[in-house]
Amino acid sequence: MRQTHLFTKTKKEAPADEVAKNAALLIKSGYVFKNMAGAYTFLPLGLKVIDKINSIIREEMDAIGGQEMHMPTLQDPSLWQSTDRWSDDNVDVWFKTELKAGGEVGLAWTHEEVITNLMRQYVSSYKDLPLFAYQIQTKFRNEMRAKSGIMRTREFWMKDLYSFCATQEQHDEFYEACAEAYMRIFNRIGIGKMTYRTFASGGAFTKFSHEFQTLAEAGEDVVYVNEAKNIAVNEEVLEEADLTELGVTREELTERKSIEVGNIFSLGTKFSEAIGLTYKDAEGIDMPVIMGSYGIGPARAMGTIVDLLSDEKGIVWPESVAPYKAHMIGLNGDDSEIRDYTDGIYSALQKRGVEVLYDDRVEARAGEKFADSDLLGMPYRVVVSRRSKENGKFEVVTRATGETRELTEEEMFADFTDS
Repeated sequence: MRQTHLFTKTKKEAPADEVAKNAALLIKSGYVFKNMAGAYTFLPLGLKVIDKINSIIREEMDAIGGQEMHMPTLQDPSLWQSTDRWSDDNVDVWFKTELKAGGEVGLAWTHEEVITNLMRQYVSSYKDLPLFAYQIQTKFRNEMRAKSGIMRTREFWMKDLYSFCATQEQHDEFYEACAEAYMRIFNRIGIGKMTYRTFASGGAFTKFSHEFQTLAEAGEDVVYVNEAKNIAVNEEVLEEADLTELGVTREELTERKSIEVGNIFSLGTKFSEAIGLTYKDAEGIDMPVIMGSYGIGPARAMGTIVDLLSDEKGIVWPESVAPYKAHMIGLNGDDSEIRDYTDGIYSALQKRGVEVLYDDRVEARAGEKFADSDLLGMPYRVVVSRRSKENGKFEVVTRATGETRELTEEEMFADFTDS
């Protein structure tokens, strides 16, 4: 992508009304646009980041047997009434609207009811189980107060996976596999070292559920952490009996702010019994299916990366999710010979399969280009100038560390294609 072809532009100042660090930086750098409170447009650069996060999520969900699908956002009230989750007295986050033809529909904030009802068409025997289906889909929550930038919005992406098992053993095995897959996802997107599988209340279905909490000063949650034992708990399980079972004392735990980037729940047979999802066991007896649900918010993960990894200059993307691997800065662009030379390096990088954003702006000063490069946060900056043409070397700067190297064309190509 040539920067002159990119319709978005960086801003000199962050919006005054945006207090969340992630949104301020993403708006300033042209990754997102705030339409209104709780609703953002993901611009070309921002969408590329989301797509890469989603690709990593898909790879890990597919690896543990997940099958991707897509369910509707529009919801039939009667289905939700069967589980007593349609009433605003019980669930206060619904967006609801009237149909012109008459009747009311809702905009989904989750999909347990929908997928449970759907699976009645495909599950009849224990031989059909276990099965695991997921989607990455837009959801809606009628939040009283949208906050924390792109991390708590009224319209958002969610990866929600649902498991359907015949036995508790099947369920427990998948539950653990999904927890491990989640940690692989968070490691791959660059926040794994600060993310803890956090013990939370399991409600009526199991002793514990689990949240995945990333330690961050910008977080809106509070967790209690023992880093040496790699244990984190939320306030629900701070009671002595729970801590004893987990092998820690209250004195060993440190209170930390955090961002919830994922969660996994055992649902038992609550939804299958309410909606009538059963299977025949080996003796031909009808049994309710055992279920679980597993969520990750891709945009929430994106915001967490920005909050956690940015510095005073701007965003610092991990290579795995950066919209482009390299940001190539062309200098001396007023000289047609140098400009043609720089265009040639850009073409060569593309032919080698390197994702590159090329700052080909002629009118922009060098300082402006470098400041924009730091703000945009690509993993590497490549400077091409008259000096590069004369000595055959390019300045390559690693954004995360500030390390600067002088590389020949072949060294640069090899470095980018090998990493």
